Amino acid sequence: MTAHRILSWTPAAVVFDCDGTLMDTERHWVDARDAVLRAYGYAPAPGFAEKARGLHYTACGRLMAESVGRPDLTEELTAALLDRFRELVAANPTTMPGAPELVRAAAQFAPLAVASNCPLEVVESCLDFAGLRRYFGHIVVPDDTTRPKPHPDVYLTAARLCGVEPAKALAVEDSHCGIQAAAAAGLRVIGVGPRPSGPETAMADWWVHSLQEPAVQGWAGARIPAQGSGPRGARHGTP
Repeated sequence: MTAHRILSWTPAAVVFDCDGTLMDTERHWVDARDAVLRAYGYAPAPGFAEKARGLHYTACGRLMAESVGRPDLTEELTAALLDRFRELVAANPTTMPGAPELVRAAAQFAPLAVASNCPLEVVESCLDFAGLRRYFGHIVVPDDTTRPKPHPDVYLTAARLCGVEPAKALAVEDSHCGIQAAAAAGLRVIGVGPRPSGPETAMADWWVHSLQEPAVQGWAGARIPAQGSGPRGARHGTP
């Protein structure tokens, strides 16, 4: 990893993943997958949770159907998965430790966006509940022309909407799928969560256990321009 590429740098834009990065909703996806499979009389296969982590819900539904040998159930499982996930999020939306503080600090020196594989209405409702929606100028999710992660599309679009080149933007991600997407788009990446042993470790420039870590919060705080030092974001993209 090359943490100095983050620690010595002020990004021109910051693009956050939502599930598992800003919001503690990854557990809801796990619970929703398990509940739907059980309702159909199946149990998750060994290693399924890790394979499904970060996938777009349509890809996850397809993986669920394939993992139990019932590709004919793809559409049913996908619809049931999304319905169950929405129910769980509505009942218990929670932010990840340190995420609100990092968002508020970063918003003082760079434009912010969200790049998520979640449906738009789910992302918006989560951020609204957390009081964070107002900090984000753009929310990018897959659609007919924007492919989901691990494709780079959502990150390329987010950087463009923020008005910066991808190489001048920072991604904050927690999953292999998302880190792969951000790295492929050319963003520098902070990986968040337990340090994995897979290839995403090398793709992230800096891996931290939590956004609550003093090093992360200190890095962001040090980038906030002092009052009267110039326009907001004057140091964007400095090397």
